[in-house]
Amino acid sequence: MGRSDLHRRLGNRLYWHQRLHDADDEPRNDSRWVAELRRWQAARLASSFAHALDDPGRRPAAEFFLEHVYGDRDFTRRDADIARTLPVMRRLLPEPLLETVADTLELGALSHALDLHMSDALHALAPRRRKLDAALYAEAYVATGRPQLRRRQIRLVAEVGAGFARALRMRGVSALLAFARGPARLAGLSELQGFLEQGYAAFDALDDADAFVAEIERDEREVSRRLFAGHPSPYAGP
Repeated sequence: MGRSDLHRRLGNRLYWHQRLHDADDEPRNDSRWVAELRRWQAARLASSFAHALDDPGRRPAAEFFLEHVYGDRDFTRRDADIARTLPVMRRLLPEPLLETVADTLELGALSHALDLHMSDALHALAPRRRKLDAALYAEAYVATGRPQLRRRQIRLVAEVGAGFARALRMRGVSALLAFARGPARLAGLSELQGFLEQGYAAFDALDDADAFVAEIERDEREVSRRLFAGHPSPYAGP
């Protein structure tokens, strides 16, 4: 991807992300199911990542995914950092990290859009319920459909990890991030700086970053396949 195309993608993804989270533009943000979906999905992912969390070498990368990429967290401040610093980021960050930021924004927007559709399905399926369980989640997942978008969502999870893995192979990235720490703090950009630094450090601790990313993508694709197939134990191992 050319740098001008990458800059355009960053701007478009940021705009999409902000519109989806705007309560005036998207009233479904007030749905009681949105927070419950995030809570339930974060708990499911923590269970699915348990084997990685129990491995000291992979624990930092697993925690990074759960806390900063694919978990139950409000990323409003981080994304506001991105919006404010987009012109500077375009000039200073190496292309792999810029692509990772764009993938992260797209993943956040797509995941939230799918959660909003899921909340519609849950309102229809269980208008009086307030808590999710595995059976109701699976029913709403199938009712929401959009298998191509689910595949894209999982691919973006892998792309975020792959971006940090690529950054590890570039000279000077670690020094660049360390150099930016002070200016980022002074500028009030600690969320974005923390995301990039923690992601880089977490992947640097892995023996094989590419294998870790491939495992996540494979496992999440299998979960999605089982959910759409109506498997009685979609989150169990093979």
